This record gives sequence, C-alpha cells and structure tokens, in this order.
Amino acid sequence: MKQVIVGLGEALWDCFPGGKKLGGAPANFAFHVSQFGHEAMTVSAVGNDALGDETLAAFDGKGLRYVMPRVDCPTGTVQVELDERGVPTYIIKEGVAWDNIPFTPGIEELARSCRAVCFGSLAQRNEVSRATIHRFLDATPAGCLKIFDINLRQNFYSQEVIRKSLRRCNVLKINDEELVIIGRMFGYPGLDFENKCWLILGKYNLDILVLTCGVNGSYVFSKGAMSYYETPKVDVADTVGAGDSFTGAFTAAILAGMPIPQAHRLAVDVSAFVCTQNGAMPRLPASLLGRIGGLCESL
Repeated sequence: MKQVIVGLGEALWDCFPGGKKLGGAPANFAFHVSQFGHEAMTVSAVGNDALGDETLAAFDGKGLRYVMPRVDCPTGTVQVELDERGVPTYIIKEGVAWDNIPFTPGIEELARSCRAVCFGSLAQRNEVSRATIHRFLDATPAGCLKIFDINLRQNFYSQEVIRKSLRRCNVLKINDEELVIIGRMFGYPGLDFENKCWLILGKYNLDILVLTCGVNGSYVFSKGAMSYYETPKVDVADTVGAGDSFTGAFTAAILAGMPIPQAHRLAVDVSAFVCTQNGAMPRLPASLLGRIGGLCESL
C-alpha cells in the first residue's frame, strides 16, 4: 500500500446558524493535505443514520478518501456560534459515533503504511476511540510524522491524555491559550511562552513545536532554531478550521521537502485565506497550491 497521510479522530458536522458544514479537525487536516497533492485519508466513525449517509456522500463529493466504520451511535454534530470577529464557540454533542471508533484490521493496515498522522485530544475523551488512536500511533512505522494538534475543547481533556499523547508524538501544534492551560496543568505557569515551548520540546524530545497566537503571529520551534511570522490582516468570514488548514499546509510542505521557515510561511498564508472563507474546507487557490506543487509531483 502506498504511504498516506491520515487525519485520525472526529468527523462531524459543524452546525452554524445558517446551516451545517462538514468538519472535525482531523477531516479538515486531511482535506487540506490532499489539496497539495499528497494522498490523504480520514479515519473516524459515523452512525447508522441518515446523517452518516450524508457524511460519506460529502466526503465523496470532496474527493477525500476515508476509513469510516459505521457504529450504533449517532453521527457527530457540533453547534457553532460566531462572535462579531468570526471566532467560534462550540457545543459538542457526546456519545456520538466518533467517540466509538473501532480498531479494525483495515485501520491497522493503514497505520502500518502511514507517512504522517494528525490527532488531537478531543477524540480521546472516550476510552474506545482513545484506545484506537493509541493502537494506531503505536503501529505506525519508524519515521512517521506524528502530529499532536492538541485542540483543547470544553472539559474534554485530562492531564493523562495530554501526557500520553505528548509521549507518542514528534510534532506538537498548540495555540497561545492552550499553552497557558498546559503550563498550569504541568506546573510551570511562571515561564514566558518561549521558554515553555523550549521546555516542552526538550522534555518530550519533539522534533517540532508549532505555536499559533491568533492575530499576534505564529512560531515554529525546532531543535536549535525558531521561526516567526506575523498574521496577515484579512477580512475574516470565520476562523473555523483555520488552525487545521495551517497544520495541513505545514505538514504537506515538510513532507515535500520544504525547509521549516518556508513551510511556516505557506501555512500562515493558507490559514489567512481560509479565514476569508466560510467553513473549514474551502478550495485553495492555485497561487497557494503551486508553491509546493512541483515538490509534491516528484514524490
């Protein structure tokens, strides 16, 4: 099987006041990676219901491949409210299909041929999906890029889940608000953000730590180096999925051989574009895709 990039965890519908859109951080990540020419897949679960049928049809319509077992729980939905700046708050339903992702032979086979996988904390709130995510990560080959996009939501995380995830990843993606929470949780709240990032990078032997700070820019820490870019000023439609598009573009660029500063610059520009669009999975313009197109074609 050809090596693939996997978004592992929640696949769901973001329900906005004006209608619903396909979402979930791992699905958003996989979609954006695939736009850059990489073979990407989403691994999750949907229910034996009409919304499950609609989910699979929506993935088919976007040309995004998936391994998505059907389980006897409702397909996931999230109620999304946007403030005047387009920043979302979420009400996330519990006991849904993506809380119960089974570790099937097909999912295990995919793990063994995985080139990169992105996972978060939210899909680990239930022990069934948490066990599947851990088994998937443990089955990946040496050299697999394992990206922990922490995505803290409501109260759906714990110190144990975060610690075990940090020990299984080699790339951490975190935002400034999450960094404050992690600093308090692990007992180093007095450090400034740079020292917190260097500490986490070293303590968990990470290759890369990505810190996004909203309008205040973003940083990429790697062993012995740091990259910083300002956030472009754009007319924001909403920020849903902007962080996932950042992670997807950055991963696609790194896997295509782009140096970290250039991969970071591309991720910043992709995220800024997504903020100008409604929903988490807009099609990216050729001006962005072409920046690593030649590299992807040579893989």
